[in-house]
Amino acid sequence: MTAIRQTTIPLSTGVALNVALAGNPSNPPVILLHGFPESHRTWRHQIPALAERYFVIAPDQRGYAGSAKPDGVESYAADKIAADLFALADALDIDRFTLVGHDWGGAIAWMAALREPRRVARLAIVNAPHPQVFQRKLFDDPGQRRASQYIRFFRETELDRAPDKTALEQFLLSLFGEHLQVTVTPEEKAIYLNQWSQPGALTAMLNWYRATQIVVPAIDEDLPRPAWIDGPFPLQPQPTLVIWGMRDRGLLPCLLDGLETLIPDYTLAQIRDGGHFVPWEKPEEVTAALVEWLERRGAN
Repeated sequence: MTAIRQTTIPLSTGVALNVALAGNPSNPPVILLHGFPESHRTWRHQIPALAERYFVIAPDQRGYAGSAKPDGVESYAADKIAADLFALADALDIDRFTLVGHDWGGAIAWMAALREPRRVARLAIVNAPHPQVFQRKLFDDPGQRRASQYIRFFRETELDRAPDKTALEQFLLSLFGEHLQVTVTPEEKAIYLNQWSQPGALTAMLNWYRATQIVVPAIDEDLPRPAWIDGPFPLQPQPTLVIWGMRDRGLLPCLLDGLETLIPDYTLAQIRDGGHFVPWEKPEEVTAALVEWLERRGAN
């Protein structure tokens, strides 16, 4: 059984992240970014398999679980979170790496890989929409607009101002109840509730939604259309694997439309019976897709 060790790493960005490490540091590095409302444990089923051939780095991103939770919505702007990624690589003396992201971790991964192609050798995305496709579908696809109304709620809710444990449990576990294809065990539930109950954690997690510039119109709202969603968009420079749980109720399969025009080296792995939390709903399928693609694409 591969040992997973956890450590706290102070970064040049001014935050300290709790980071799970596994595998031989001399092996090619793979960084795994989780999304909302999780932690590095998103990847608990993938880490052991990946660590057999890679050096695996899985941080709790800022605002989550064991990592720092700076004050202010502005602390959760995407550019600051992406800066944490590269600062973490620097702290571990890693230049180039493979980047894997799920949900919000995927959103950061799309942006970081586009901005720093010299450092991100390969990109793997798990149920996280390409920014241009997502924004376009929020205007053009009624189903996706409806499915994304939770973003408006997360931005506006005041639950985090005075969180009650019972309300917290109902709020966040209802998210799993609606979007998860498997049962949360009592042991897993206890871990999540402990992470979410950390001082400032709920506000920090919701601040990721409050800080984003994505425009989410109300269901019947007619807003000015952002010009950038119809114009040219930079092509993704890395070989890119997209793994998609096709039963995702929040991020619909329509978000795969047109990706082949934005990614010259594009591989799609559809998980037919997987939902949004596919890394732990269908762990064997996600792991197999990642490992096969990484081996086929080479180390760096």
